[in-house]
This record gives sequence, structure tokens and C-alpha cells, in this order.
Amino acid sequence: MSEAFKDEPVMEINPDVDIAPEPVGGPIVAEGEKLLEVDNVTLRFGGVVALNEVSFHINKGEILGLIGPNGAGKTTCFNVMTGVYQPTSGGVRYLGKPLGKRKKFQITKLGIARTFQNIRLFANMTALENVMVGVDAHHSTGVGSAMFRLPKHRREEAEGLARAMELLEFMGLRGKANELARNLPYGDQRRLEIARALATSPQLLCLDEPAAGFNPAEKAKLMELIRTIRDQGYTVLLIEHDMKLVMGVTDRIVVLEFGRKIAEGSPAEVRDNPAVIAAYLGVDEEDAS
Repeated sequence: MSEAFKDEPVMEINPDVDIAPEPVGGPIVAEGEKLLEVDNVTLRFGGVVALNEVSFHINKGEILGLIGPNGAGKTTCFNVMTGVYQPTSGGVRYLGKPLGKRKKFQITKLGIARTFQNIRLFANMTALENVMVGVDAHHSTGVGSAMFRLPKHRREEAEGLARAMELLEFMGLRGKANELARNLPYGDQRRLEIARALATSPQLLCLDEPAAGFNPAEKAKLMELIRTIRDQGYTVLLIEHDMKLVMGVTDRIVVLEFGRKIAEGSPAEVRDNPAVIAAYLGVDEEDAS
């Protein structure tokens, strides 16, 4: 972690705030049913095969870890799921329906939100304004309604402001609502990005290396945060390199190596899998056994 942030206090979340997802992203599936399915997805960039017939599913209400060595294809898989890339073959189904060639904003409206490896906040906007951007994803009023301050627009604006403040309070950031995002400590920026993603009212929250740059105390708080988010009704897909965090917070794990799925199972099953050990240690699978 950068020297500038070593002495920053660990922000406390407020798990008593109700941030349950609002039913705006399509039908709500029952606990334990399949929410999203990745079906034999292959993605090629010229002669490079980034993903090779990858298949797995995410159940409603679980925390699924997607792990693998550097270059395994984890973020590429995220990008296929969230509309950044179109697969060469195979596909992704959400709530039983193919995502097809939907644009990124359309996938967000359906109920899938994500964060990024490198923080992508609006640096010159306040913490509150950043979260309001997420809330606006589901506003139905247009420019004319906003210009003339029509009742429906005023109502949506008031409801959006209340929701944004609720999420900031949940993240322990309410007192920093009016601070510019660029002036927030690194850990606060990470939590703010999660708050903005939650503001889109997703059913599925995809976190791409949220512990990057965190010290051990912050990682412990992040584990608590991820569990609390799940307990509030969200499903979580987690990419993370910190194995202690992954093993401690996930219900199931999918492992990629060189664009292929090499293992899937509970944290205990994955931890003891010779193919996974070989991938991480760089040894033959026979030696790993």
C-alpha cells in the first residue's frame, strides 16, 4: 500500500442501514436459483485465445470467487459478462435470457453492476454526485422534464438523493458526501465505487480486485462489507488475488488458467485441487499431487 495511506483510519461501515436492491432489474429469482450462466464462452483477439470454452453459473444469493494467476482471463470474462466484449462463440444468459449484443448501459439496467481494477470515479465530482450517477441509471424522466422541473422529475430527484445518502451512510461515507472524489483517501475511493455500483440497484454485483492496495485491517473490513452486501439481498461475483480473503468470504470458487476453467467447487475443494496448486506454484500437476 502507498505510504500516503498507511496511517489512514479504517472506515467503519454501517450494516444497520437497509440497502436491499430495488426490483428494477427484471424478475427477482428465488434464493439458490441460477442468476447468471456463462455457457461455453470463447473469445479470440486475432490469434490469441483469451477465453476457451469457459462455462460456469452464479446462484442467487451466493458469493462466487473467480480466481487464477495473472493473465488467466478473469477480467476478460468480467468484460464479456458486462458487455465490454462480445464472445467469439458461446454466450451469457442472465435471468434465463441471452445477453446477446446488448450495450453496457442496457446490461446495467437489467441488473448487473461492476467495479474496476483501477478506480474509475469522476474525480472532480463529489462523493454524493458520483453515487447519484448510479441512481440516475433508472430514472425515466428526460431532458424536458428536468428543464421544466416537472413533478415526476422532482420526485425522482428527491428519491435518488435519499437513496444516494443511504448508500453513503452504509459505506461510512455520509460525512464526506460533499468532498471531491479525488480528495478522498484510497480506501474511501474504493468504497465509493462500490456504493456507485450498488446505486444502480443490481441483482448481481461484480467486484474486480476490490482489495488491491489494501492493508490487512482494510481487507478484514472488506470481507465484512462483502458479507453484509450479500446478506442484504445481493449476489456477488468476486475477482481477487488475495487468497486468504477469497477463501474466507466465498461460497464457491471458479479457477481459470490461460483462458480455460481448470477447477470449480467449494473453497476447501479448490484449495486442495492439484491443478490449482500447479497453476499457482508453476509446477507439474503430478508434483502438486
